[in-house]
Amino acid sequence: MQMGLSFSLLGQNGSSTPGLGDLPESCVASVLAYLDPPQICKLAMLNRAFREASSANFVWESKLPLNYEDIIGRVFEEDKDRLLLLCKRDIYSRLCTPNSIDADHTKKVWLDKITGKTCMSISSNGLAITGIDDRRYWTRIPTEESRFGSIAYLQQIWWFEVDGEIEFPFPAGSYSLFFRLQLGRTRKRFGRRVCNSEHVHGWDKKPARFHLSTSDGQQATKQCYLKEPGKWILYHAGDFVVSKSCKLMKIKFSMMQIDCTHTKGGLCVDSVLIYPIDGERL
Repeated sequence: MQMGLSFSLLGQNGSSTPGLGDLPESCVASVLAYLDPPQICKLAMLNRAFREASSANFVWESKLPLNYEDIIGRVFEEDKDRLLLLCKRDIYSRLCTPNSIDADHTKKVWLDKITGKTCMSISSNGLAITGIDDRRYWTRIPTEESRFGSIAYLQQIWWFEVDGEIEFPFPAGSYSLFFRLQLGRTRKRFGRRVCNSEHVHGWDKKPARFHLSTSDGQQATKQCYLKEPGKWILYHAGDFVVSKSCKLMKIKFSMMQIDCTHTKGGLCVDSVLIYPIDGERL
């Protein structure tokens, strides 16, 4: 530690002894290429040499997905050519911001800031929900607890089914798909979060069934009981693998509980999320 500190101070205050600030920019950039983006940004504040080296295109191109041009084309479409003229650091920054990929802003995609891997979220407004337009069964509720600003709330229904699909140029890797759900309806009361479980029923009688399929023939099915009212839970629907970066892969997914011997209700549906298996869940 002491040696590192001493070396970092060499060359300052007019000293002729070389220090970190005297390292060639290409050498610094070669070191930075082995670090993750947050570490690169921190080191960029050390001095001018590190700041300029941290902008090198080859440093950030190594953090981008191999098919980042296809992703830019899908996300930004008409602005693709202009964005590809940006330096790789700025491209990485733009892709790390959640960007809508449909006109209704129901689907968002972004890169994990640490790993550079692709994440996706699809709002309840972007899903096909049985009975959603019948106010006897469902209502739309504005809330700060969703990145989309609203959720779908089920009061009571006999046949529960939620379906969706997405087509996207996923980079090669393994991914998990989740439904973000909550039993009970929450609200703020005197500054505190409280949960109303009045309508919660039926989910303990039969498990909900989750299913996903891909355009290259992969299938996954899971069943589980919904639990823990008042808590947002990511229910794992299944995994899929992209063997090589593709132009487009279609993912279809569903959740259902269609045993009509009983009703079920009191469920909040926020979104469906797709994360890289070794990525951070945001």
